[in-house]
Amino acid sequence: MMELNNASGNSIAVEPAGDNTVADGTGVVQLDPWLSPFKESLRSRYSHAQKWIKKIDETEGGLDKFSRGFERFGFIVRDNGDITYREWAPNALRAYLIGDFNGWNRDATPMEKEDYGRWSVTLPATDGQPAIAHKSKVKISMVIPTSGERIERIPAWITRVEQDIAVSPVYDGVFWNPPKAERYVPKHPRPPKPESARIYEAHVGISSPELRVSTYKDFTKNMIPRIHYLGYNVIQLMAIMEHAYYASFGYQINSFFAASSRFGPPDDLRELIDTAHGMGIVVLLDVVHSHASKNASDGLNYFDGTDYLYFHEGAKGRHQLWDSRLFNYGDHEVLRFLLSNLRFWMDEYNFDGFRFDGVTSMLYTHHGIGTGFSGGYHEYFGPNVDEDGVLYLMLANELLHQLYPGCITIAEDVSGMPALCVALSLGGIGFDYRLAMAIPDMYIKWLKEKQDAEWDMGALCFTLTNRRHGEKTIAYAESHDQALVGDKSLLMWLCDKELYTHMSTLTELTPVIERGLGLHKLIRLITHALGGEGYLNFEGNEFGHPEWLDFPREGNDNSFWYARRQFNLPDDDLLRYKFLNEFDRKMQWTEAKYGWLHAAQAHISLKNESDKVVVFERAGLLWIFNFHPTQSFADYRVGVEQSGTYQIVLDTDDTAFGGFGRNAKGTRFFTTDFAWNGRKNFVQVYVPVRTAIVLALESTI
Repeated sequence: MMELNNASGNSIAVEPAGDNTVADGTGVVQLDPWLSPFKESLRSRYSHAQKWIKKIDETEGGLDKFSRGFERFGFIVRDNGDITYREWAPNALRAYLIGDFNGWNRDATPMEKEDYGRWSVTLPATDGQPAIAHKSKVKISMVIPTSGERIERIPAWITRVEQDIAVSPVYDGVFWNPPKAERYVPKHPRPPKPESARIYEAHVGISSPELRVSTYKDFTKNMIPRIHYLGYNVIQLMAIMEHAYYASFGYQINSFFAASSRFGPPDDLRELIDTAHGMGIVVLLDVVHSHASKNASDGLNYFDGTDYLYFHEGAKGRHQLWDSRLFNYGDHEVLRFLLSNLRFWMDEYNFDGFRFDGVTSMLYTHHGIGTGFSGGYHEYFGPNVDEDGVLYLMLANELLHQLYPGCITIAEDVSGMPALCVALSLGGIGFDYRLAMAIPDMYIKWLKEKQDAEWDMGALCFTLTNRRHGEKTIAYAESHDQALVGDKSLLMWLCDKELYTHMSTLTELTPVIERGLGLHKLIRLITHALGGEGYLNFEGNEFGHPEWLDFPREGNDNSFWYARRQFNLPDDDLLRYKFLNEFDRKMQWTEAKYGWLHAAQAHISLKNESDKVVVFERAGLLWIFNFHPTQSFADYRVGVEQSGTYQIVLDTDDTAFGGFGRNAKGTRFFTTDFAWNGRKNFVQVYVPVRTAIVLALESTI
């Protein structure tokens, strides 16, 4: 089934692969026959997207031109220095551009009304110099009809906003137009799309042990070499789109086209991405199109005095839990704004793709609120589905995959929507990957509620493999949400207070620390190997960051103490964090060699509940896990399909990873031609308590 999906074009404009596949949106039924009763819904969804693409072709000249809104709206500086400013504000009676350049005179620079509720003004250059100086503050001033009052707003398409928190939390719009000679010019091409996605999720501001907001420059200098050393080939950047409240983690967007000024100027972000490209690392943006900040003074809310310009009107346009505004994805100009926003980040900053936040909210009219998805297919079709939200995501994937064939798109969806990661030509929504959000929840639940001896090997394997095969999945052991204040990281759940007393190599290795290090490695390795077709780690979790994440806010006296990642810990040779860091590195680079993330589904040959042993094969490797809290097993017989001589390529018990080195390096394991656990051969191995070994044929080492 994966082959049909991979062979089919990710576009509504092409024929799907397969002799019996009809180009009407029902091709996904070949991947999943359980979708057969919903063929009419699939056809309707596909037809809806086709109609919109036809409409855009006829009225805008195609998606390519339609998504270049940033070349027409906002501030456009011509080669001769003329500046044109254009905005969509149909409710305004009159509009004016104001700012430093005209002494904030509300009437000095009137704008002309165009068709479809647009306003524009052109400011001629003087002696080739723009009429608005670089870094000047600007706003649009409008007269609205309900009361005749004047309102001032930050331009919706502006590419730079700045906040002086000492003066006000409200942002200022900034005209950003540095001299061409001073602009950063990328030196490296985009790397090719990785076969295996090993993702390092990061937040620029917290990427330092220092008590401050870290910068793009800091990240480029300190973090990218670290990420490359660890073996990750994808960086997923959070909180880049400008957000007024730092503690929102970047999920309440005010200015969609502005890179956060907290971390430095735009060119520093361009340099960050270019530096990553130079190391062969692709960079994804955590894009938030599921909702927007409700701020009116420096956001899109009530932009032209109405609550329905970019959003649905009234209660339909408000998210009950997030206290934010919800886009109207069925509006022509909203689609222009959002699709152009994607294009902008790809073209202007050279991002390589997106992780779409809050996709569940976009897919359903109930936004996932108060809904426990059972997996019943009736939940994915019918009146609870937001057809316009589905349309937007299909158009976004159509645009991105046609213009940027190497682009990666990831969906954060908790519902399990079928065909989310199926090619558009088959009737899917077109994402490359979805996130396996049940996996980290399982680990936290077990650590809170179960004794180690109660861990269920069958349930563990089921959760790790319970995904829509044929749709690629990103697995992760713990999420950034679990790092937030009030929760704990996995290592904190495992070791608790002893992280502060016994993580030094000069102290005794207590049973608590030994257990914590052992299970931390086992959890991450089995998640990496079984959980999906990609792997994600939130920064700091690779070495077991000991503390939660809490941004400066009124409730903690605006402290930065927890708004940082303590990378000094794994770098200290006297602390045991280094062992987890080195294990993570070995895990990533071993995957780079053997490619299990893009290999076929694993074959699990053993789930022994009494021994707490799991054995499986994937990518030609033999994986053996012993989760037993007290027992080691000598001469343990495990099945393997391929005969030959094997050696260990990854051992969680290696002394370099804080283990005891109980399996000698270079040990050779010979298969016996005797069927075992449904495999043609067996080998006998020593598997110490709470350890795992990964074996490979000698010829591959």
